[in-house]
Amino acid sequence: MGAIPWPLVGREAERETLDRLLADVRGGSRVLVLRGETGVGKSALLDHLIGKASGFRVAVAAGVRAEMELPFAHVHQLCAPMLDVFDSLPEARRDALATAFGMHSGPAPDSSLIGLAVLDLLARAAAERPVLCVIDDAQWLDPASAEVLARVARGLTDERVACVLAVRDADMPPDLPVLDVGGLGDGDARALVARAAPGPLDEEVRDRILFESRGNPLVLLELVRGASAGGFAAVSGRSPTVRPEDGVRRRLDGLSDDARTALLLAAAEPLGDPGVLRRAAAVLGLGAAPVGEAGDLLDIGDRVRFRQPLVRFAVYDAAAPGERRRIHRALAEATDAGTGPDRRAWHRAHGADHPDEGIAAELVTSAGRARARGGLAAVAAFLRRAVELTPDVRRRAERALDAAWAQHMAGASESALALLAVAEAGPPDEPHRARVEALRAEIDPARGASTPDVLCEVAGRLGPIDASLARDTYLQALFTAVGTLPDWAAVTGIAAAARKAPRAPGEPRTADLVLDALSLLYTEEPGTAAPALRRAVAAGMREGSTHAEQLRWQWSLNLFAMALWDDEAGCRLARDHLRLIRDSGALALLPLALGMSTMLLLFEGDLAAAGRLNEEAMSKALPADVWTTSEVMRQSGNLGLAAWRGDVQETERLADAVAREGAGRGEWRTVELGHWARSVLYNGLGEYERALEAVLPASVDHRSPHGCGVLWAPLELIEAAVRTGRHEPAVRALERLSRAARAGGTDWGLGLEARCRALLGEGGEADRLYREAIDRLGRTRMRVDLARAHLLYGEWLRRERRRTQAREHLRTALGLFTEFGMTAFADRTARELQATGETARKRSAETAEELTPQEARVAALARTGLTNKEIAARLYVSPRTVEYHLGRVFAKLGVTSRHALDDHL
Repeated sequence: MGAIPWPLVGREAERETLDRLLADVRGGSRVLVLRGETGVGKSALLDHLIGKASGFRVAVAAGVRAEMELPFAHVHQLCAPMLDVFDSLPEARRDALATAFGMHSGPAPDSSLIGLAVLDLLARAAAERPVLCVIDDAQWLDPASAEVLARVARGLTDERVACVLAVRDADMPPDLPVLDVGGLGDGDARALVARAAPGPLDEEVRDRILFESRGNPLVLLELVRGASAGGFAAVSGRSPTVRPEDGVRRRLDGLSDDARTALLLAAAEPLGDPGVLRRAAAVLGLGAAPVGEAGDLLDIGDRVRFRQPLVRFAVYDAAAPGERRRIHRALAEATDAGTGPDRRAWHRAHGADHPDEGIAAELVTSAGRARARGGLAAVAAFLRRAVELTPDVRRRAERALDAAWAQHMAGASESALALLAVAEAGPPDEPHRARVEALRAEIDPARGASTPDVLCEVAGRLGPIDASLARDTYLQALFTAVGTLPDWAAVTGIAAAARKAPRAPGEPRTADLVLDALSLLYTEEPGTAAPALRRAVAAGMREGSTHAEQLRWQWSLNLFAMALWDDEAGCRLARDHLRLIRDSGALALLPLALGMSTMLLLFEGDLAAAGRLNEEAMSKALPADVWTTSEVMRQSGNLGLAAWRGDVQETERLADAVAREGAGRGEWRTVELGHWARSVLYNGLGEYERALEAVLPASVDHRSPHGCGVLWAPLELIEAAVRTGRHEPAVRALERLSRAARAGGTDWGLGLEARCRALLGEGGEADRLYREAIDRLGRTRMRVDLARAHLLYGEWLRRERRRTQAREHLRTALGLFTEFGMTAFADRTARELQATGETARKRSAETAEELTPQEARVAALARTGLTNKEIAARLYVSPRTVEYHLGRVFAKLGVTSRHALDDHL
């Protein structure tokens, strides 16, 4: 199923109720009131309802407090989409509405007449198609509209109108059906925290957030966003998007100064340690009375927590900066340095009002431990404050550089660039400048074509000073150049210079092996580079690299495995890299890792798992600048899934989108990916001319030895070119593919080479090559390539008039493609199977029982002519799930279209 928006997590029962309401309204009108507190998800449920209302005329109104004095304003808002039937109303009702809406002048019409007119308008609009009326924030309707809409809701009968209202309180007519929307259960709330948290979250902090949010999704998200620095920062210091209710604010305003101070202590102490709070209160001279005064706002037990959502934010935000510092100093004094050194350092840092090297040094020490409890976001928070408190210019610049890297990895690239500006003000020596330029290129590789040249120049000067840093700088220059430089000769020039860079004494680091492999890959034939690639991949699969090394370079090792056509190593490296990124909260790399893993799962034929990763990519709480700098990887999963499934419209849309993005940012890989995806799509559809047209630019204009142009595009080009009678480009592509496959020496690569060579072969040689391809690919994880080998062999056998053997391979291919959900390839295979003369056997009631209950339900609804989207709404599943079940139904019944279902069920 598709990714569920955050406010809808745990709302399966409510969504089912709304879906059923839409299904039932075709037989008569339905009314429902959604009731719940602010932020609980009522508006999200209304959005879900509107999204499911296919075939409905939808009218939406939203109460606004500022418009409560305007009579009939919200009735007008609701009726506006139906004014095309306005003229068909009886004159008296038409005039009443026109006057109420300000279209005519005259005395105010009677509300009962307005109610009848609106009912009539709805009935006339619903005669053509059902009508859905959605009214959000109904507690803020103007009184005249509230009275009219209550009459309308009561008066609806068989007009095919659904009316759903959302309110915060019980100030609605008592005779309307109500669905109370409460807080999430503990399991759903924890699932939402897991999706929203940018990295690891301390268990005690998570429990505090769950308690204080009371299951309110919006409050929960605000508290998660506020829990920075691994939870040491209880609040972020910025106002949340929702505020405490008026009654709570009045309660806070009525407290004494000492009671507010006690609340501020609790707000600033993230873990709610009652011992720390008692000691801090004593430091400030507070007794038990202020705490008792605020007792209705606090829950004091083994932990001190706020009873009301968002009170913590309100208390902290209302405090003056000097008062906050006083509170943090008291908390620091009350925190034991032996048992809570990091929490004490955090409070000391936020109690300081001037630079202090002692405190800054404590923060740097704490940053190393903070990653375990809060990931890189916590590291960045500690280091960023350390920079602010460091008095020495040189030391501040060095710490700013470390903070910038952690901030970038945590997904805050703009903040990282601001810290880089601080780092630039530091010492002008070459090593420091090299690290600044390399990190700037890593944060924004597309900022300019001069960046790789600058890095290469800096690396050359660094050689005699710091060999390891020089090699790291060459490596960053290559990574930046391969993605942005329009001239491939310039890339190979940088690679040639990097090959000459000497290593530091001792065992080579992972970065050294990556540089050796990459520079050879860009300057030599695959066979020459292969040993270096294998050494780098083997090193990456061994334990021993530092955390920073793994984050920086492991993605390149996955590319090396792909260049070697090593499916086992590639899948393991991708899996390990994704786990590392999730565990450390390295959001900047998450789109890259998700995209790589998704593409590999596509080749494995596990489209369901690929879809889940893609949903994570689309739903994870990622800052906008993460996506901006990783658009190619964000879209690669979507694009690959669309092409694999044979979705023409979605593939074309996404291919165009990523091409524009790539062209605008100078990222040629994005454009190349779009060409390749189109070629997969059209080869699956059997439209070989269009497949060839799509893939030629990716294959002819390829640059990277590990990009689509060398790895995947030749496979599509050879198939499309052979099918259209253009053997010359197929032969050239096969030569490139063969060099890479033989350098890798794996069953995956050699199996694909045999499959492609068979397409160009004849007679016994082609037969032998197809069998070799199937044998080799059958020993790999890449089941889609195996299925395609069976399909091509079956097609060839049919053309050789060996129909019995052809059917065997075509049946195998059809079963695999259907299992994968690759509709276009399954349809192509089914057409070929029919061309062998095989006729699907007539299915009896007995054989129809082979269908699972869900498959039988989907098939029965499909027979009636309902679309996948309509079936999904009936069964409360996604259209994608319907598509999957229909594919299995077609395979089991031996049919290729819905029209044939009547004959087989």
